Amino acid sequence: MISYLVRRAGQAVVVVFLVTVVVFILTHLLPGGPARAILGPKATAQEVNLFIQENGWNRPLAVQYWDYVDKLLHGNLGYSYKYNQTVDALLGQYLPKSMLLVGLSLVLSALISVPLGLFQAVRRNKIDEHVLTGLSFVFYSMPVFWAGFLLIDIFAVRLAWLPPEGPQGASWISVLSDPKALILPVITLTLVTVAAFSRYMRSAVLENLIQDYVRTARAKGAGRQRLLWRHVLRNSLGPTVTLIGLSLPWTLSGALVVEEVFNYPGLGLLYWNAAVTRDYSILVSLALVTGVATVVGSLLADVLYAMLDPRVRYT
Repeated sequence: MISYLVRRAGQAVVVVFLVTVVVFILTHLLPGGPARAILGPKATAQEVNLFIQENGWNRPLAVQYWDYVDKLLHGNLGYSYKYNQTVDALLGQYLPKSMLLVGLSLVLSALISVPLGLFQAVRRNKIDEHVLTGLSFVFYSMPVFWAGFLLIDIFAVRLAWLPPEGPQGASWISVLSDPKALILPVITLTLVTVAAFSRYMRSAVLENLIQDYVRTARAKGAGRQRLLWRHVLRNSLGPTVTLIGLSLPWTLSGALVVEEVFNYPGLGLLYWNAAVTRDYSILVSLALVTGVATVVGSLLADVLYAMLDPRVRYT
């Protein structure tokens, strides 16, 4: 297990290195170069040249990249001239609230989708399974913003049970202090995620139900509940665990839309505002954060998969 973890961690480090290279190249491919993109079209040529010299962008690319990596290792992600703050300070302010939103939705999605997928597989070709499958396809194909608007219209406007806006706390602790306002953003992000996870769980369970070990357990007199929960469930969790780990990037992208719909003060809203105001420092840094999150999610999925299936450790 240790050698497997070391090998996977080494691969993750290589991928993170490649991500930094891609983000560094994207920075220099910005319209007019990074200096013009940051200062805007109204900046004079003299101001642009002075800005390039102050930031060392007139040096060789290899030297610039080394300086870029050195800043990253010291937690320096750049400076936002729109917010007049460092990007790492902004991330420290907004990222925990997005992690809270994404984390709650992923946990809730896993708790719902695993038993739901198991139930759908056991009830295959029954009327209740067809209904659940139809609902899964509806939510899976529904745009996140449309699901958010529907929930606002039903629960905030018509029934007046929940507020139409997310919690507006300055920290994740203050966000938790207003749980009622957190319900609709979390449910919106959960609905789409559950639809995807349950479909994978259903397929995995159906595949395991026809395996030899299931027939052997039945021949030995194993009860249905024991067979499903102690044998089939564990062997079916692998693909779903992998999907949960790899779903982190598109869950973050869904959170971007959800945060804009509910005016939730998280990373997605920060990204949205940066895109509107063309704050390239934030956009490029968030691209790096998303790439690293993808690598970390994949690594965690592999580790969890290896814990569920020891055979993976030797591949």
